[in-house]
Amino acid sequence: MAFDFLVPVEDKVMAHCELFAAQSLGKHTRIHNKRDGLPDLENVSIALLGVKESRNAFEKKTEKLDVSAIRIQLYKLLLGNWNSKLADMGDIEEGATVEDTYFVVKNTLSALLEKKIIPIIIGATQDITYPAYRSFDGIVDLVNLVAVDSRFDFGMDDELISSHSYMSKIITDKPNNLFNFSNIGYQSYFNAQEEIDLMERLFFDAYRLGELGSDISLAEPVLRNAHMISMDARAVRASEIGLSNDFSPNGFTGREICAIARYSGISDKVSIFGIYEMENTNQSCQLMAQIIWYFIEGYNFRRNESPFESSENFTKYIVPTDTEELTFHKSHLTDRWWVEVPSILTPHTKSNSSALLPCTKKDYLEACDQNIPERWFKAYKKGFN
Repeated sequence: MAFDFLVPVEDKVMAHCELFAAQSLGKHTRIHNKRDGLPDLENVSIALLGVKESRNAFEKKTEKLDVSAIRIQLYKLLLGNWNSKLADMGDIEEGATVEDTYFVVKNTLSALLEKKIIPIIIGATQDITYPAYRSFDGIVDLVNLVAVDSRFDFGMDDELISSHSYMSKIITDKPNNLFNFSNIGYQSYFNAQEEIDLMERLFFDAYRLGELGSDISLAEPVLRNAHMISMDARAVRASEIGLSNDFSPNGFTGREICAIARYSGISDKVSIFGIYEMENTNQSCQLMAQIIWYFIEGYNFRRNESPFESSENFTKYIVPTDTEELTFHKSHLTDRWWVEVPSILTPHTKSNSSALLPCTKKDYLEACDQNIPERWFKAYKKGFN
């Protein structure tokens, strides 16, 4: 029932797949097509889904997103050393109303999540993040959302939901399952000071483009705790996309955005990965395909490791501070770091989730010099909200 409204992948994509190399992604993906119908989802780990809804675009779209062009670029890429099974569920077309489309998106994603399948959404506009977030209802109690975006997308108080205001809907809508929101790559001149202040008041995390440009690995701990990723292609600089009036000269490079996608895939918690606001240029389609490829690559390197569950694979470091001791854990397998923040281990916390916060080796060295990152205090304050 949940998949009844899905439209098969276009015949031209299937025709291209016939011509691709035996090692290509298209030859190893179970694709929803007119001849065979919906794919068998047995043992499938990742499912691709196109969403063509664009009526709530802030800047009205002059043409429909060509999801098939992205698929063709993706399916010609060669497989990595992967064990995961892939499926393509086809597309969700525009419903009679935008709300109808949202309903189908929510139900489709929920059905995939219940099967432990990670959806990769290729969406025309970023407001699709809202029904994607709602798909966790009844599945995950509290959701950590990370947006890779040059804007916070809070919108105005009286603005209807759009690709520039979906976050306001997520924050205010009931049931409120949002535990944390983090933005990666915001650019100050695109965000009103009131929005920046709101991020502070709500104890949300924000990382400026310039900060990450000097060291893209700083994004990894943020993505490690996320349940869903919403990536706005307009976070990428215009020269990486091709000619477009809606893209900025400043933004992530192609290499940086692919690194972010790989970090997202490696994260043990990420259950939905969405890319939105693409352009129908050949260069854009190639980059979007490569972003998806890197997410799949990252997924195949997941380790599902935790210092609390397999301490023998970790080295523990104790750092005394002026108020309490901080305990750091370094993985022998991946060289990733975590820190225990004892202050949030109380009965008053908002969730019963682990008190481990992802961090970096740089955070450990800073703590040794008694410099505690501000985001750890935010985690403490959020626990008492």
